[in-house]
Amino acid sequence: MKSFRNMTYPYIVWLALFVVAPMLMIVFYAFTNAGNDMLVFKFTLENFTRFFQDPDFLRVLYTSLKIAFITTVICVLIGYPTAYVIAKQDENKQAVYILLLTLPMWINMLVRTYAWKGILMNFNISSEFKVFVGMVYNFLPYMIIQIYTSLAKMDKNLLDASYDLGANKMQTFLRVVLPLSIPGVISGITLVFLPAVSSFFIPKLLGGGDYVLIGNLIETYFITTGDWNFGSAISLIMAIIIIVSMYFTKKIDKRIGEE
Repeated sequence: MKSFRNMTYPYIVWLALFVVAPMLMIVFYAFTNAGNDMLVFKFTLENFTRFFQDPDFLRVLYTSLKIAFITTVICVLIGYPTAYVIAKQDENKQAVYILLLTLPMWINMLVRTYAWKGILMNFNISSEFKVFVGMVYNFLPYMIIQIYTSLAKMDKNLLDASYDLGANKMQTFLRVVLPLSIPGVISGITLVFLPAVSSFFIPKLLGGGDYVLIGNLIETYFITTGDWNFGSAISLIMAIIIIVSMYFTKKIDKRIGEE
């Protein structure tokens, strides 16, 4: 047991250097102003008040949440039937379909987005539609896989029992299949909504500059303007939103599991 415990030390060091330390730096920059000396500095809430008092920043936050929400809903509407059809096939076909589904994910997301930019530039469609195409395409596999996992490991005896008790296919789906697959749906929502709300290169490449989301805002203040303090404050706000979202989804998942 002690030897296994020693194997965790490299991971702990890696976690401290590349996760904890950057987060502490973000918190430090968020609560200080530019020009403070590392030895003599003053904490301030100016970066946060600047964000919440500016209607343009709040509009960007609202747009980010709206696009992430709509993307998640579309992924659920497309992903659930797709996962259900895959789960109904025999095991060999399921493996082939899942392989075909995950094959594009082996290619870097940025490369795939550039490919969609080349495809969509030939069509006279709105920038908003292009952004949704990119969002749904990149995040839909995560939704399908999570729902498929819940459906595939479902006890088939429950379906047979439902039919034996006189339920038809629709009643069996609504009263047995759908409730048991809700944890997969919630996991899929988490894996789609959280990265979608903070995405920056998809709206940047496909939106043509018409859409500025919260991720683009963070990128601008870190890379373009060099205002790391305000960029860190926005990052911290997004981190809090993500943590709150994960808390509620976990709470809903737990409640459904208990029921």
